[in-house]
Amino acid sequence: QVQLVESGGGLVQAGGSLRLSCAASGFAFSRYAMGWFRQTPGKEREFVATITWSGGSISYADSVKGRFTISRDNAKNTVFLQMNSLKPEDTAVYYCAAVMIFSTTWSQYDYWGRGTQVTVSS
Repeated sequence: QVQLVESGGGLVQAGGSLRLSCAASGFAFSRYAMGWFRQTPGKEREFVATITWSGGSISYADSVKGRFTISRDNAKNTVFLQMNSLKPEDTAVYYCAAVMIFSTTWSQYDYWGRGTQVTVSS
């Protein structure tokens, strides 16, 4: 049974930091690229960051470049999103997802977590 479980969300003041984690099980994690997406009510799911199976290639949305860092630990089947210099517009539910090919398009992803809420107060 495939599971992706996000954790680490919460309430933080603008300028603060959070580190999201996503624990994966039930599939060959080290063979999949992993991504982070976010969504706010009434808006389409938005790409945040993605990393290849080896960590050799990474891509970020322009809106988070220089502030967020994606990483992974294949030994622990976990992907991380370090979020620094948070802004109120980063408020969203954050989802991790798995895909066989490197992609920034949410519809191409195979497996999804249930999400974790991040709220940034001004």
